[in-house]
Amino acid sequence: MSSAGYDPNNIFAKILRGEIPSHRVYEDDAVVAFMDVMPQSTGHTLVVPKTPSRNLLDAEPETFGRLFAAVQKVARAAQQAFDADGIVISQFNEAPAGQTVFHLHVHIVPRFEGVAPKGHAAVMEKPEVLAANAEKIRAALAGA
Repeated sequence: MSSAGYDPNNIFAKILRGEIPSHRVYEDDAVVAFMDVMPQSTGHTLVVPKTPSRNLLDAEPETFGRLFAAVQKVARAAQQAFDADGIVISQFNEAPAGQTVFHLHVHIVPRFEGVAPKGHAAVMEKPEVLAANAEKIRAALAGA
């Protein structure tokens, strides 16, 4: 486990507090889901618990039920919204494992047959594309 603790000024904490804008697709009293600004695939979404924790290794066990219920809900909507052939669900713990933002979060990455994903945290997407993709997921959630 890392010796570093939770930093309340990480970018996801700022998004949760409304200090940084995001393209939100889902929110309840325990989690927020929003579009990844550097998506690996069309519809790449992040689900973030509101309870502060650096990652899965230091999170309270009570966090996981609500978090993964939301992950499932948003993943189903993303698959439907983009007619994806599959969905990758991933979660990284500490920098050597690929974690770049140190607030627990889960990636939902729609996958399409024959289309390779982009690199993790590689290229910034245009805001209008993120807004349109967020609307598709919200529409799928509304129809669920």
